[in-house]
Amino acid sequence: MTWTFSTDLAAYLTAARPALAARPVVNTSLLTVTDSLERRGLHAHGTADPVFGWWTGADGTVTGALLRTPPYPVLLGALPPEAVRALGPELTAGPLLSGISGINARRTDALTLAAAWGRPTRIVEELRLYRLGTLTAPERAPAGRPRLAAEADLPLLLEWTREFNRETEQPGRASEAALRERLSYGGALLWEHDGGPVSLAAFSRPIAGASRVGPVYTPPAARGRGYAAGITHAATGAAHAAGAREVLLFTDLANPTSNGIYQRLGYTPVEDRVHLEAL
Repeated sequence: MTWTFSTDLAAYLTAARPALAARPVVNTSLLTVTDSLERRGLHAHGTADPVFGWWTGADGTVTGALLRTPPYPVLLGALPPEAVRALGPELTAGPLLSGISGINARRTDALTLAAAWGRPTRIVEELRLYRLGTLTAPERAPAGRPRLAAEADLPLLLEWTREFNRETEQPGRASEAALRERLSYGGALLWEHDGGPVSLAAFSRPIAGASRVGPVYTPPAARGRGYAAGITHAATGAAHAAGAREVLLFTDLANPTSNGIYQRLGYTPVEDRVHLEAL
């Protein structure tokens, strides 16, 4: 049983993609980040080179994976307990992982790693993964209607994505290339009212039958009018229409409003994840 680490995307895909695709719900973030690296290049998320890792069990089968795309924390997928325990020493001694400062993992795995890391840590963000059960329309439909975002909306999409990243303290940068990729498959929708956009929701390209809604953003002046619920409902339906059998989303557990909205739309909790940061 062993971890293998590499900077070779092709080797990672060959080794780890079957394991990730076998559990697309809990591996949703790994699948979408990997897809972006394939489509837009190794530096799609930052200027530093990514690092890939996969866990091989005693029978020679790869059963879990991770990746690192600086400036983002190391992103762990679903892993067997023995893989999590074995990862602890790699965080300090492994040449490709030494020097990391953050981990994004399932809550139980993050706590195990915090104990094995040998460094004081703190939880900086708590997230909940939801999957759609039965899609339910908002109890009170907001004024306006949804529409697909188009090329002419690119400046607005870039501005709102930057604002979303700023409000949620995301370490990466808003990318025009990433937004153009979304537009290419109809993955961004806007809610319009009184002749202009008032809210945004996007969804990832379906991979292994799963798509994830996000980001969802409403400018502060337009909040409290149900637009987020309306555009999330529309984006969820669009993800299904694009071929997703499973539609997912993450929420910040510190935001009870968004958690309530998504549950009323038919989303049910799957698991919690945390962003763990070394002090």
